[in-house]
Amino acid sequence: MSTPSSDRPVAASGTFALGGDLPVRRLGYGAMQLTGPGVWGEPKDPDEAIRVLRRAVELGVTFIDTADSYGPFVSERLIREALHPYADDLVIATKGGLTRSGPGDWRPVGRPEYLRQQVELSLRHLGLERVDLYQLHRIDPQVPLADQLGELRLLQDEGKIRHIGVSEVTVEQLKEARVHAEIVSVQNLYNLANRAAEDVLDYAEAENIAFIPWFPMATGQLARPGGPLDAAARQHDATPSQLALAWLLRRSPMMLPIPGTSRVAHLEENLRAASLALTDEEFAALSDAV
Repeated sequence: MSTPSSDRPVAASGTFALGGDLPVRRLGYGAMQLTGPGVWGEPKDPDEAIRVLRRAVELGVTFIDTADSYGPFVSERLIREALHPYADDLVIATKGGLTRSGPGDWRPVGRPEYLRQQVELSLRHLGLERVDLYQLHRIDPQVPLADQLGELRLLQDEGKIRHIGVSEVTVEQLKEARVHAEIVSVQNLYNLANRAAEDVLDYAEAENIAFIPWFPMATGQLARPGGPLDAAARQHDATPSQLALAWLLRRSPMMLPIPGTSRVAHLEENLRAASLALTDEEFAALSDAV
């Protein structure tokens, strides 16, 4: 395992071009944890949230993932407060299609008029004229997928969305989505301890579609005392979280992990994972150990 140092360590993660024309560094930042408990309301420490976002960009992050439902809208507003006007190479991805009535409550709504409203609100809260990557947060089973993605296509034609992605889908759903729109990314639950979406990742890799794993570290499982990554981390002078992220980056060139945190110290620790280059033997050992 090699550990080159840099004042912008994220650069070591390499780049991926979303849709073939929108390059981002592969290790990004997920902004869900910037909100209050249950992903609801304002953060306990708004100043620290601002510092986290600014530090992420200082360390080389060019891809930030958020959603209208985080707060709701709290995460998007914090991103604008911290980073607007945005650097030319910074890509802000957001999502719509989950509505909230309180902490921990998530309900899919994919009616075309609702999705249009949410895109307009996200543009306003983020201070953008166009969202570079807009993702359907969940497929609403009560609304034809053609209608949901059709509205996003219309918004794309109007110049309000650059690229379209989907979240938490099966291979079959991803294939259907591609009938109705050009899909450049898929965001599914995936980490070293939970690889249920392996088939979706394999399909995305074959089709040159970005794969954005949410909950990328599953830290509670992977970093437990005496656990498989705990021992490996001590051996390699790294943290379990860093190893989990390094494994994801090594797993596929389409992988865009977006570890989230509300603390600068934890952010800096996570982003140093970009500098951990696993050997084939180390990658295989971690794959087998968890």
